[in-house]
Amino acid sequence: MKLSTRFFLSVVVMMLCYYSSRAQYILPENFNSVKDKQADADEDEGNVFVNVMPGSKNAIFTGDGTVGYTLKMKNAYNKPQDGILKCSVTTEEGVRIYVDSVKVSIKKQATNRYHFNIPCKNPGFYKVSFGFSLTLYDDTIKRVFGYNPKLIPAITHIPDDFDAFWKASRDSLKKIPPRYKITEEKALSVNDQKVYLVEMQSWGNVTVRGWLTIPNERPKKIPVKYRLPGYIVKLDPSFDDKDFAVFNFNVRGSGNSKDAIDTHGEYNLYNIENRDEYVYRAVYMDCIRGLDFLYAQAGMGLDTSKILIDGASQGGSLVLALAGMDKRVKLVTCEVPLYTNFRRAYEITALNPTSQTPVGMLVNYVRTHPSFTKEKLFKVWDYYDPVNFVPKIKCPVLMAIGLLDEFCPPECSFATYNTLNNKNKEIWVSPNKTHEVDDLYYTYQYLWYQDLFRMY
Repeated sequence: MKLSTRFFLSVVVMMLCYYSSRAQYILPENFNSVKDKQADADEDEGNVFVNVMPGSKNAIFTGDGTVGYTLKMKNAYNKPQDGILKCSVTTEEGVRIYVDSVKVSIKKQATNRYHFNIPCKNPGFYKVSFGFSLTLYDDTIKRVFGYNPKLIPAITHIPDDFDAFWKASRDSLKKIPPRYKITEEKALSVNDQKVYLVEMQSWGNVTVRGWLTIPNERPKKIPVKYRLPGYIVKLDPSFDDKDFAVFNFNVRGSGNSKDAIDTHGEYNLYNIENRDEYVYRAVYMDCIRGLDFLYAQAGMGLDTSKILIDGASQGGSLVLALAGMDKRVKLVTCEVPLYTNFRRAYEITALNPTSQTPVGMLVNYVRTHPSFTKEKLFKVWDYYDPVNFVPKIKCPVLMAIGLLDEFCPPECSFATYNTLNNKNKEIWVSPNKTHEVDDLYYTYQYLWYQDLFRMY
């Protein structure tokens, strides 16, 4: 048989099969059942939209011992949704302090509200979960709230020789010639800003680097924003703030200072069993050396009376330690600070044996090295815990945290905030954020330092 004939017959057979299969669906006895199935499918399409609204906008409650939550539930299905809504509250350790449930009945395409009043006694942070079991919708929403958190104390363990240890460290740093080297990077100098590669010698006589960005249009003396990096985070030149000269400094092991140390991929475990050789001793001294650099650049028109330091995560802990050690810092902004109130952060993180956070890495190290006990770890970290530096901070501090943060438990951040003895301090709380804060904070931060530096 010729190819054209076979092709023609194949087409005929396909058409017959198509119309035969199509015909069975338009027979009278099949018509209603198909229509019913389609109607059921339409009713099953939809969703339930839930807005969890704490009685306090930022989920921080104070006062009489009652915490209120309202849940606004919109039924977007074409059939009613009936079932149960359960509310459960536990401590960080998983101890249940409250449980209740309500019956839910929402008509199709309708909206209902449900309310819970949760009794609280002790200051702290609590995990609240809302579980839904409805006709076509099952889900659990988890949140965290704080109750009288400004009453949470930080139980500090400051070694007797804490001040002497850090004075000796700074004295040793002073003996190392900084050998500052500043190179204009013309290829990177865009948006009417000049970019400089900055290099210097720091602790152990190693080279660390950063990026200094200065706007072309500027006052004779320009304020300085000194940024410190997160955990193994690379800081590149900054072009987002023309009101400041911005110094983005990469401590050893980060960004363009990565070659200053080889931690074999275990940054915060490097020499963890030795207080004097631990990686963060050198890192804290890098931060001091970066500040030394800024104070040595009067010829570049940097206003050293207006130095703001900023950092998030590990950078948040670095700025707190730096401000505690060095009175040359004039303002501090600090987001989701890592490691603060370390002993408590360890205990909270250890509740999750699979944690991959930096604190979780330290927990796992202790777990897998029986000879290096938790107590031995604490004796090292007592020298590096930011909470032990903050009582010495005298300049204004703005801190920001996320209540869903597993890297930096909000209880630890608040306890650190409570330890500040300075006259001007504020804390911003983002209730629905994890290891970050909401965008509105950065608008507030801008207005905050504009006001304090009188940059009108």
